[in-house]
Amino acid sequence: MTVSVAAQNPPAPSTPVDFTRDIQPILQASCYECHGTKKTKAHLRLDSAAGIVKGGETGPIIVPGKSEQSLIVRRILGLDGDDRMPKDEDPLSAEQIALIRAWIDQGAKWPATEPAPTTA
Repeated sequence: MTVSVAAQNPPAPSTPVDFTRDIQPILQASCYECHGTKKTKAHLRLDSAAGIVKGGETGPIIVPGKSEQSLIVRRILGLDGDDRMPKDEDPLSAEQIALIRAWIDQGAKWPATEPAPTTA
């Protein structure tokens, strides 16, 4: 039985999610070790807007406005038969997942100091 992404998370925050304040600390604490400057497992870097938009071996990991279709959400939930991320570490909390989903659903906006690259 397939469980939807929506069924696995608490409601998203109703306030705007800020990448620098809310999302970057989660990625830094849980993802940069394998997807940062020192390692780029699956050719994926999560330490820059360009890296996140480019994605890894399987392509883009976010679909702005559509967290349920975003690979990063599906991987942190361990859906589709893939390993749950972060691999071999504690899973992200429901609150952290809700923040990531809300950020994506709100358009995956980037800080003004680092413009969001285009996917064209």
